[in-house]
Amino acid sequence: MNDAPLISVIIPVYNGDKYLGEAIESVLAQNGFMLDVVVFDDGSTDDTAKIAKSFGSSIRYHYQMNEGIASARNQGITLAQGDFFAFLDADDLWTAEKMKQQWMAFNADPDLDMAFGHARQFYSPELTQSEKDLINIPFEIMPGYLFGTMLIKKNAFLRVGLLKKELLMGEFIDWYARAVELKLKSIMLPNILLKRRIHNTNYGIICRNQRKGYVHVLKAALDRRRTGR
Repeated sequence: MNDAPLISVIIPVYNGDKYLGEAIESVLAQNGFMLDVVVFDDGSTDDTAKIAKSFGSSIRYHYQMNEGIASARNQGITLAQGDFFAFLDADDLWTAEKMKQQWMAFNADPDLDMAFGHARQFYSPELTQSEKDLINIPFEIMPGYLFGTMLIKKNAFLRVGLLKKELLMGEFIDWYARAVELKLKSIMLPNILLKRRIHNTNYGIICRNQRKGYVHVLKAALDRRRTGR
């Protein structure tokens, strides 16, 4: 893609050595794009650093003491050098033409601020059948209003601002609500752009007791709409 700009890809990770390599490989497989891949380690104690550094100059690796995924994502954003931002969690995978499909959408509409796509969930291969039965995920393809499917212009992202790092869950819902309030122009592509890995240590699974945080995030967004703030 000769006309494509530099795209920064931010990958936050915490103790993700088991899956990080595959995630990075799915990013580097986006042929034809200039990529600035930032792996931001949120205080891992496993072999995350070793895995990341094995990719050499293909990525930039940074470390901080554990502060949470929103903080790690924010730090990655501040280090990003691209004119566009994309994101991937360390246990998920992009599909082969993720970036190409989105870049075609931006070429078709210069006023577009951000592009999303569909996502499909999959069980991580190491799960036993009994573990799969306990998690019980839907397999239908779903519109992916997620960081992992998003490609966004840098200036559009910065208009919305960084994530609220005090949110343990729901930080994307809060950010996206603010983007909608600012009337950022977006598109939902029909293509599957993200494969979401389901495993025993998914953040949403191990932090089920924090899910009430989603309610607070949604309430805050509704309150802003009512007050116009």
